[in-house]
Amino acid sequence: MKFICIRLGTHKSPRGAEVTQAEAEMEPPTAEELRLRLQERLQAEHVEVQDSPELCQGSFRVFVVSGIFRGLKTLQRHRLVNEALKEELSRIHALEQRTLTPEQWEEERGSLA
Repeated sequence: MKFICIRLGTHKSPRGAEVTQAEAEMEPPTAEELRLRLQERLQAEHVEVQDSPELCQGSFRVFVVSGIFRGLKTLQRHRLVNEALKEELSRIHALEQRTLTPEQWEEERGSLA
């Protein structure tokens, strides 16, 4: 599976260990929250979201299969994913995306059989 990683920001406090109340409320979303948002907003047939704590807190890998992606290039698909997660993006540190149309997914699964 090929993913593209987009670094979105950092959760480190500029003052070192000192963390404000607002920063404490910036906890990353859960994988399930992201899965539900993507499924709903992109009318996805299939969504997988992996929390990637080995990278850092707030790092996720998403795999989305949606008919909305038909005719779109990878960058356009990723922009749609980012738009679907716009409310959550400020709380995400890194997001790896893999986006396929239902036809591409079916072809890929068929080649594994």
